[in-house]
Amino acid sequence: MRQILAVAAGLVVLAASACSAPTPPRSAAPSPTPTGLATLPAPTGAHPVGTTALYLKDTSRPDPWDLDVDARELKVTLWYPTKQRDGQRAPYMTPKESGLAMRPYGIAGVPDDTLSKTRTNAIKDAKPAGRKLPLVVLSPGFTKPMSTLTSLAEDLASRGYVVAGIDHTYESYATTLSDGRVAECLACDSDTDPGFGPGVVAGRAADVSFVLDQLPSKWDGSGVIDRSRIAMAGQSIGGASTMAAMLKDSRVRVGIDMDGTTYARIPKSGFSRPFMFMGSPQHTPGGRDTSWDRDWKLLTGWKRWIVLAGAEHQSFTDGPLMAGTLGIQPAYGVLPAARAAELTRTYVTAFLDQHLKSQRQPLLDKPSSRYPEVKFCPATCGQS
Repeated sequence: MRQILAVAAGLVVLAASACSAPTPPRSAAPSPTPTGLATLPAPTGAHPVGTTALYLKDTSRPDPWDLDVDARELKVTLWYPTKQRDGQRAPYMTPKESGLAMRPYGIAGVPDDTLSKTRTNAIKDAKPAGRKLPLVVLSPGFTKPMSTLTSLAEDLASRGYVVAGIDHTYESYATTLSDGRVAECLACDSDTDPGFGPGVVAGRAADVSFVLDQLPSKWDGSGVIDRSRIAMAGQSIGGASTMAAMLKDSRVRVGIDMDGTTYARIPKSGFSRPFMFMGSPQHTPGGRDTSWDRDWKLLTGWKRWIVLAGAEHQSFTDGPLMAGTLGIQPAYGVLPAARAAELTRTYVTAFLDQHLKSQRQPLLDKPSSRYPEVKFCPATCGQS
C-alpha cells in the first residue's frame, strides 16, 4: 500500500510498493514557518561536478502510458567530474515542475516555485574530465522526478563516476521534455491496476537498455565512460527496476535497491551478479514486504542486505533535506535528514567502489561503530 509520509522534495514520501491510493500523512506535521530555501549538501569527493541534460526518443516502441504517442521520449540528466569550478549552478527543477510536484499534497503557505530555488552544487554544461570512468544509472521512485536523487548523484560524480539519471516519462508528476512540454503523471491513474508493478519495472528496464544504447552517440562527453563498468541503483520502484534491468541487460554489472518492493522474478537457478538491498525498517527479514526475503534466497553471488534504523521510505532521497523549506516537521525518532544523506552516500559509494573500482571496502563486511544505525541482515537486524 502506498503511504505518504509527509516529507517531500515536492513529492512527500511514498512507501515501498507505490501502487495504491495514498493515505493521509502520519509521520510529519507542518511546522509554524518554513526555514528558507534548501541547499543540497556539498559533495564529498575530490572533483568539481558538472551536469547536463539529454533528450532521447526511442522510435522502436510506443509510449506505454500515452497511447497516442508512437515513440518513447526520455529525459536523461548526467552528472560527471569536471575541472571547472566556476559557472552557473544547474537548477534543481523548473518553477512549473516545482508547482506540479507540490500540488498533490496540499502544502499550504509555500510558494509554488520553492523547490526550483533549491541550491545545487553542479555546474551546468561544464566540460567532462577524466577517462575510463564507471557509469551509474539512477532511477527514482514512482511519481518522483529524477531531481529527487540529485544529492546522491552529485556526490558520486565528485568521486569519479558518471551518473545517468532517467526521468521515466509520465511516471512522475512533472517531466519537462525537449520542446518545453511538461509531461505529467499519466501512470498515476493506473497504479491500482493488476500487474501494475511488474509492468512499470519492465518498462523501466527497457528505458535503461535504450539509454545505454544511446549514450555513446548522443552525448559528446561519452568518451570518458568505461562501458565495461556499469551499475544501477534506484529508490522505491526505481530500486525494483534495478533488478529488472539487470535481469534484462547483462551490461549492468551490479545493482542497489533502496527500499523498493521487487517485482521482476529471479530464475530458480539464481542470480550471481553483486547486489545490495538497502532499506528502512519495514524491510527487515520477515517484515511487511516479503519480496526481499524471496529474492535474498536466489541471490547466489556477492550480496548484502542492510537496514537503516530510523529511516523512512524517502530517507534515501533528497526529500528530508527539503522538510524545513516546505514547513514540515519530521516525526520524533526519524533519522535526521543530514545523517540519512550521509549514510546513503557512504554505503552506496562503498558498494560501487568495491565492485566497479576493485577497492575493497571493510565497511561492507560488518557493522560499524561509526554508523550504528546500519544493521546487517539477517544477522543484526532488530538489534538495538
